[in-house]
Amino acid sequence: MINMEESQAAMQIIQTVKKWDPFQAGQDFYETEAAEIVQAVYTEDDPEQLGKTIQAVFEVSFDQVLPLEDCIKLAEKLLVIKDSSTC
Repeated sequence: MINMEESQAAMQIIQTVKKWDPFQAGQDFYETEAAEIVQAVYTEDDPEQLGKTIQAVFEVSFDQVLPLEDCIKLAEKLLVIKDSSTC
């Protein structure tokens, strides 16, 4: 069961993924990916592993590989959001 802080964090994670907009497709273009990444953030604590997951999510959706370094930077931001909601 997700509590109120986690729910707010999930919304913030979704907004962060959308604002990242790696393919310049517009923020509203990433609903499915953002939802998958929220799930990954709550199951993964390692930024490198989460970065690989983020990279894979976008590769499946867009048939293009994003630079892993960019995905890890995003992963680090998302983990900070998650960690700040669970303190």
